[in-house]
Amino acid sequence: MIWKRSAVLRFYSVCGLLLQAAASKNKVKGSQGQFPLTQNVTVVEGGTAILTCRVDQNDNTSLQWSNPAQQTLYFDDKKALRDNRIELVRASWHELSISVSDVSLSDEGQYTCSLFTMPVKTSKAYLTVLGVPEKPQISGFSSPVMEGDLMQLTCKTSGSKPAADIRWFKNDKEIKDVKYLKEEDANRKTFTVSSTLDFRVDRSDDGVAVICRVDHESLNATPQVAMQVLEIHYTPSVKIIPSTPFPQEGQPLILTCESKGKPLPEPVLWTKDGGELPDPDRMVVSGRELNILFLNKTDNGTYRCEATNTIGQSSAEYVLIVHDVPNTLPPTTIIPSLTTATVTTTVAITTSPTTSATTSNIRDPNALAGQTGPDHALIGGIVAVVVFVTLCSIFLLGRYLARHKGTYLTNEAKGAEDAPDADTAIINAEGSQVNAEEKKEYFI
Repeated sequence: MIWKRSAVLRFYSVCGLLLQAAASKNKVKGSQGQFPLTQNVTVVEGGTAILTCRVDQNDNTSLQWSNPAQQTLYFDDKKALRDNRIELVRASWHELSISVSDVSLSDEGQYTCSLFTMPVKTSKAYLTVLGVPEKPQISGFSSPVMEGDLMQLTCKTSGSKPAADIRWFKNDKEIKDVKYLKEEDANRKTFTVSSTLDFRVDRSDDGVAVICRVDHESLNATPQVAMQVLEIHYTPSVKIIPSTPFPQEGQPLILTCESKGKPLPEPVLWTKDGGELPDPDRMVVSGRELNILFLNKTDNGTYRCEATNTIGQSSAEYVLIVHDVPNTLPPTTIIPSLTTATVTTTVAITTSPTTSATTSNIRDPNALAGQTGPDHALIGGIVAVVVFVTLCSIFLLGRYLARHKGTYLTNEAKGAEDAPDADTAIINAEGSQVNAEEKKEYFI
């Protein structure tokens, strides 16, 4: 096999010399304008490279492709090197194209296209083979991690050419402060790249995905990624949520103990004023809820919810103040009298569509919310005050008139003692009023 291959190479070499001699004897005008044209090629390892050599003006002169070791691959349309990966794509006087499949890193180098004019003209094409980085791996994570611990994660990938780039992301946000290391592989052609991420974890990191992303030109804008979901253990956090912000006597109340922690605390412990719940029949604990069926003043106090897991313990407190039910009676109206005494009157007047005259301040439960009618109690109070003041005024006026008439009659009687007739008695009585000025009485 070796001697056959050598014979073929010698044959094509001899043919090349003969063609060069023939070209020197049969030069044509325009041979100076003939020149082969090639382009550099970049291919991913394992892919297929197409090497093309073109000549715009050719007078039937042969074209040849040779590898970096100067071995002839194709001479026109004739294959010279026995390599099943190398195939002819197109052969004519103006073009010679060949393909190299399943390209390896060892195929990288400078390839030569020769045009056998006199002298021989050549054009170089450099074949670049990209090494594809391996899928990255994240190391350094041990589950679970306690809150506050320092975590160190390392992402590593090998086989890239040129060296790949590694980037870190946490919750889709890139982390810039990382360490980067590049090492040459044993074949001295590819690289192993690693990156280290250091950070201190807290409870907000629980369930967060940390992503290592490898970017490389061989990946066609589709980066390779490795992901690590964090599991952080932390002490519980506790909060008490009441079912109503204004608890009233006689109403039910539900206190919910909202606890978060990892591992999840279950169950929770309820206490009142540092001791057990005083009335288990009326204070029912269901899961994380404390249900007080109906409130009274004895329920006032500090309620405590305590949650515990394997990491630690936490608690929250709620101070319960039971409020009185609002008084529905109408306001008291104070009326000043005409005397030195103070009169307090409370009047409630209620109109009802029924024949009952019972006073009631209970609002119709079927009434639409937001609709209000006239205040009948206020109107009734005003009417009562007016009636009361009127009666008092009439009473005082009548009393005054009666006393005035009595005084007149008394004076007339006094004057009649020494007078022969009634007119003289009145005149005598009026005269006596001058002397009685000091004995006047005032009535209110």
